[in-house]
Amino acid sequence: MSDLNEVGERDAWRCWLCDEPVDPESSVNSDRGPSVDGGAAPKGKKQADGTDRLAHRACNTRKGKIAPVVPWGAELFVVDPAPIVATVDRLTRKGGQEVVARCPTRADADEASAWLLDRLTRFAPGLALTTHVDEGGGQYLLKLRAT
Repeated sequence: MSDLNEVGERDAWRCWLCDEPVDPESSVNSDRGPSVDGGAAPKGKKQADGTDRLAHRACNTRKGKIAPVVPWGAELFVVDPAPIVATVDRLTRKGGQEVVARCPTRADADEASAWLLDRLTRFAPGLALTTHVDEGGGQYLLKLRAT
C-alpha cells in the first residue's frame, strides 16, 4: 500500500470516484476524509492495473459494497454517455475504441473530450487513452481509444 501523501499529491487531492476535492487535513475517520483505495474493482474482482488511488473514506467504503460509478460532469452536454468504469475495463482488456457519447455540437464534443481525458488521468492513470470526434447524422460522436 502506498503512502497517503504520495497518492494524494499524485492525484491532486481529488477522489478518483466522485472527482471532488479531498481535504488532506481532514481526519481519516471522517466520511470526507482521505483514504487510499488499493483497488478500482468492486469486491471480488481483481484490479487491472494495481494502482493505489485517492478516495474519500465514504466513497471508498461504498465502492466495497457496490460496483463503482464514475459520473460524467454535470456541466457537459452529452447524450447517451457510456458508463466510464465498464468502458475503461473493456478497453483495458481488449484495446480498440468505443463510442462513449454523442454531442449536438463540435464545441460540446471537444469540451466532453477534454473533460474525459482529464478525468481518466485520475481514474485509469496507467492506461494510455486518446479521444476522437467524428461528425455524422447531425451529431458528433466522441470515441475513446486505447493506445
